[in-house]
Amino acid sequence: MKIYHHHLSGHCHRVVLFASLLGLTYELVDVDLSSGAHKQAEFLALNPFGQVPVLEDDGVAIADSNAILVYLAKKGGREDWLPEDPQGAAAVQRWLSVAAGEIAYGPAAARLITVFGASYNSKEVIERAHALLDKLQHHLTASDWLAADHPTIADVAVYSYIARAPEGNVDLSAYPAVERYLSRIEALPGFVPFAQTPAGLAATA
Repeated sequence: MKIYHHHLSGHCHRVVLFASLLGLTYELVDVDLSSGAHKQAEFLALNPFGQVPVLEDDGVAIADSNAILVYLAKKGGREDWLPEDPQGAAAVQRWLSVAAGEIAYGPAAARLITVFGASYNSKEVIERAHALLDKLQHHLTASDWLAADHPTIADVAVYSYIARAPEGNVDLSAYPAVERYLSRIEALPGFVPFAQTPAGLAATA
């Protein structure tokens, strides 16, 4: 099993994190985004969208981080991480959509500005991040986990960019339930940390 990744990508980290939480053996293949390796023919044969991560497993290439989480949970028969019942599956899917939507265009985008020099409107994406964090704070005040009474791939999908939100100048100090939630994920057996950068608020932490 190979995971094509970039160490500063939260999308890649969620895949590496889940593979580690499952105790899987995998090979990390670094993709040099700065040199455009993800736009070369060899990589595009794995993912025509030219994006990391990509999972290569038994001759099958799976692209998109959330799709990879689903694949790994399904392949391993891990209904604890991805419930099969309609309500449980829907609850997980709701948060996968949040990861692909509000998180991608909020805290992830804010971090892209400071870490990668992206040209987003900083004020706008930071406001989106705080709007999401308000919702997470409310949800996690009443529940330890997002979609069940135990961790699921919903929590894996959400973790990375929330944990590194301060690198995008998004302050987490007003969200104690969120901070406790991050600590719970970090205490899971098999947890692997997401690479930190001295960007944004993290530069003065």
